[in-house]
Amino acid sequence: MRDDAERPWLSAYGPDVPADIEPPRHNLPEVLDEAVRRFGDRPALEFFGSVTTYRHLSDLVERGAQVLHRLGVRKGDRVALVLPNCPQHVVAFYSALRVGAVVIEHNPLYTPEELQVQFDDHKARVAVCWSNVASTVIDLGVETVFSVDLAAAMPWRSRLALKLPLAKARAGRAKLGPAVVPGTRSWDDEVRAATPLPGDIPGPEVSDIALLQYTGGTTGTPKGAILTHANLAANAAQGRAWMPALRDGEETVLAALPIFHAYGLTFCLTFAVLLGAQVVLLPRFDVDQALDVIRRIRPTFLPGVPPIYQRLAAGARERGIDLTCVRFGFSGAMSLPPDVVSEWEELSGGLLIEGYGLSEASPVALGNPGSTGRRAGTVGVPFPSTRMRVVDPEHPDHDVPAGSPGELLVAGPQVFSGYWGRPEETAATLLPGGWLRTGDVVVVDDDGYVRIVDRIKELVITGGFNVYPSEVEEILRKHPDIKDVSVVGIPRSDGGEEVVAAVMVHEGVTIDAQELRRFCRSHLAGYKVPVRMVQVDDLPRTIIGKVLRRELVKILTEDGR
Repeated sequence: MRDDAERPWLSAYGPDVPADIEPPRHNLPEVLDEAVRRFGDRPALEFFGSVTTYRHLSDLVERGAQVLHRLGVRKGDRVALVLPNCPQHVVAFYSALRVGAVVIEHNPLYTPEELQVQFDDHKARVAVCWSNVASTVIDLGVETVFSVDLAAAMPWRSRLALKLPLAKARAGRAKLGPAVVPGTRSWDDEVRAATPLPGDIPGPEVSDIALLQYTGGTTGTPKGAILTHANLAANAAQGRAWMPALRDGEETVLAALPIFHAYGLTFCLTFAVLLGAQVVLLPRFDVDQALDVIRRIRPTFLPGVPPIYQRLAAGARERGIDLTCVRFGFSGAMSLPPDVVSEWEELSGGLLIEGYGLSEASPVALGNPGSTGRRAGTVGVPFPSTRMRVVDPEHPDHDVPAGSPGELLVAGPQVFSGYWGRPEETAATLLPGGWLRTGDVVVVDDDGYVRIVDRIKELVITGGFNVYPSEVEEILRKHPDIKDVSVVGIPRSDGGEEVVAAVMVHEGVTIDAQELRRFCRSHLAGYKVPVRMVQVDDLPRTIIGKVLRRELVKILTEDGR
């Protein structure tokens, strides 16, 4: 029964989208087993021309599980993955889960210091890592390190070409990393030689922990969000329910997002397997490689971030590549500009919608409807089985009046159970009733559409007034000279902050700070106008393109700009 009085946003749902999903009954390896039963001979993975069927993937997973089991990995043990997108990443993920272990995903581009903080926290005994970073991981104190040779997953012709005594071949081999790393065991060789795990060895319960996903949350301190099989399976099922036009066993997902990130892991791995889709794996996002995949394989679903759609659209126009195969795009992690939507949909003829989430929600909590009901400038409405409240950030047990800005709380089967080894931070973030404090300030329309105002921790407080950086950025982006901008608060000696804008301009332009400030003043209250405009060549970003505001503050402070 649809309780539209309690959840007014249900009126935005399409006719085939349910108000609620069934609670997950299967762990993630069992979801893979179901895909094998239904689509065993269908391609599951594609990697530079090498294709792995669902049946073959399942066999590799069972062999990988046997490798880990013989090593003594048991239920609750932690297995760290430090890998880019590649078939071995998918195999290691499901192999660890099959024996009941907890997977910890890591960015292989992290510095040794960044990895050390996380490894000291979770204390994994076993790591499966890209050969390029294997030596670093050995130094982190891990008992057993498996190294992965990316070339081992490529077609034999490609592997042969990498061995040629040519400069191009040597450069290609260097990018992929060494084939053998002293002090490690070869994941590729051991999986190939292993027998499948005996069927009588039980797997995990659906309520067991599946993943520790490290996130800065609302504090910036890395901590592991505890996500169960039920959390991840529920979010995959919610995504499947949200996009009923997608067809089981017929879709192809372009995995341009890293699957070590919560967003990429759900849409390019667990959701894709639930759908029985083929996943085309890119080790990193590269416009030319992605366009070649679009031309050659014709993917139908592309989860991404706004810069991905922007760069692919520009590249497709330049190279004359047809994008009409991509029927559906789902954008997250940052605001989706309307002009990106219009250009992408003009070229693809498909739909590009915006959603919202965070690692603690597996990660997706809200989405725009996959229809003409989507609303530009908002992140949509709660997913099936998801509830929301808007509260006073200082008193989160008090809801704010309808239409007023406040902190967004969400609850649902995808919401995490806490932070690994951090009970105090868990209690501050996860409130009674399963309500997750998102740290985002929002305004909700009467019919449930959510507009993000800003991050609580990114507020700039100047002269006793709150300045929301996104509001100032939205105005500055309307100026014809501005290519991109980030607004931050720089601490002053008196304990307050001053509003500073770091601006990227179009080629050949030099900023006129006074003119930009006059432009802002015509649209904003005086206290919101940046005191300084700093021209920068680029903005510090995460692997998926989000601006690192804390890093930007550090850069501007250290440079004295």
